[in-house]
Amino acid sequence: MPSKKIFARYFSSPRQIASFSILFALLSALLFGGITSLVLHNKRESSYDVLARDIRSYLRHFFEDLHATADGIQPLTVADCKLVTGELTSRAAFNVNVRAFLLINDGIAYCSSATGSMHMTMKDLMPDIDLTKNVDLAIMSGTPMMPGKPTIAAWFKNSVVDGRGVFTTLNVNLTPYLLFTARQSQVMSMAIVVGDKALTTLSPELQFTRTLPPDPTRIASLSDYPIQIYIYGSAWPSEDIQLSILAGLIFGLLSGVMCSYFLSVRMRPGKEILTGIKREQFYVVYQPVVDAEALKMQGIEALMRWEHPTAGMIPPDAFIAFAEAQQLIVPLTRHLFELIARDATQLQEIFPPGAKLGINLAPSHLHAPSFKDDILAFAASLPPDHFQIVFEITERDMLKEREAVGIFAWLHDQGFELAVDDFGTGHSALIYLERFTLEYLKIDQGFVHSIGLETVTAPVLDAVLTLAKRLNMATVAEGVETREQAKWLIDRGVNFLQGYYFSRPLTLRQLISWHQSGQDDDALKNAH
Repeated sequence: MPSKKIFARYFSSPRQIASFSILFALLSALLFGGITSLVLHNKRESSYDVLARDIRSYLRHFFEDLHATADGIQPLTVADCKLVTGELTSRAAFNVNVRAFLLINDGIAYCSSATGSMHMTMKDLMPDIDLTKNVDLAIMSGTPMMPGKPTIAAWFKNSVVDGRGVFTTLNVNLTPYLLFTARQSQVMSMAIVVGDKALTTLSPELQFTRTLPPDPTRIASLSDYPIQIYIYGSAWPSEDIQLSILAGLIFGLLSGVMCSYFLSVRMRPGKEILTGIKREQFYVVYQPVVDAEALKMQGIEALMRWEHPTAGMIPPDAFIAFAEAQQLIVPLTRHLFELIARDATQLQEIFPPGAKLGINLAPSHLHAPSFKDDILAFAASLPPDHFQIVFEITERDMLKEREAVGIFAWLHDQGFELAVDDFGTGHSALIYLERFTLEYLKIDQGFVHSIGLETVTAPVLDAVLTLAKRLNMATVAEGVETREQAKWLIDRGVNFLQGYYFSRPLTLRQLISWHQSGQDDDALKNAH
């Protein structure tokens, strides 16, 4: 039914709730897992930035201290080696990273802190060093005293005496580890690069720069010294990916459970109906019922409407069916009773004593333990002995026969009348008429609309009217919309008429205005 489809747009079934919750969980897992991976990625990138900055700071301080030490040794470069050997050896001993200091004069290494006097050209000793520069660095595969153990060679030119300077070799085999010991887990490898040669943490041998892995994660370099540190690490390490997946799965699971709970408990139709009752979203409209013989308004049928704040008007067939499915038809009917009771005083001014007041009852309410108390409380809330209450029970829903017989008998004893509503549209039409004592038979509007048309339902309507007469039941035709339909029904002895031809369902204020303006008399006169 279209009405149920409209209602279903706003109130999900358990299957829809489960499907939506699973979808929401997957999206949440992907979203949270993605966010987690980005956070970890940014955190790791920041850690690489910090590491590169710390290494750069370490190198700057290391070479500044080394330069200061070399500056202190520069005066020795103008003295004879025998005179300064002790001083030179002492300076080397107090610098743990220094293998040896050498004094240079016109490209000749003539004095060493390790061996004393010597004579070796710099081209033979370290051809990669440029003696014309104030500061230069190079990487050597070893030294005469320690062959096979790579070292960094540093040259510091004497700024006062031309052609003289200090040459030193450094122990660097452990330097990369010392540089990043605190963050070693973040880095896959490191390399010290000078010119076209490099020392790496992956090999004790001297490497050429071209053989290093491309695209280091970070490069720490100094503007004053020709040295660089390549830092190799993964921007998306496997442990971060695994942690992101785990976080996404946990968050997705929790999100799915919370979504299911929220939709099931907070947004289920039952919750909406109870909220609608609490917030006065339901109201009553009244549709006049006309005596077909006298053409006078004999009474009214009370109909409940629901104006949802976001969904708008919810069709009655939809919310009543869902209320029954959610086992909330009893509180909904009680609310209908309360709304009618509020209007009863003003309705009393419109209708004379004995006027019919039709009210729909759901079969599930008839079998509720509180049914009799609900009915008696409702009757007590109305003006005494004024309205003749007619309870209308739809024929589309099955009654429990044994219980229904006793309930109907009790209702008759209390002075209420009964009608079977929407007769002929359900599965138990004849059962109702054969087994239960009912005063009225309400003809469904589908049969009324067939009047004047060559349809299969037209003969059925004649049969229904004949059956009602034999059972001595009064008939009420619903959905009368044209003068031809009204005349046809009157000619065939239908007792009461109800439909848009006479009046739409009206709110209390509209009903009072309609009655006071005389529109009710005009509508009845037009039916002649």
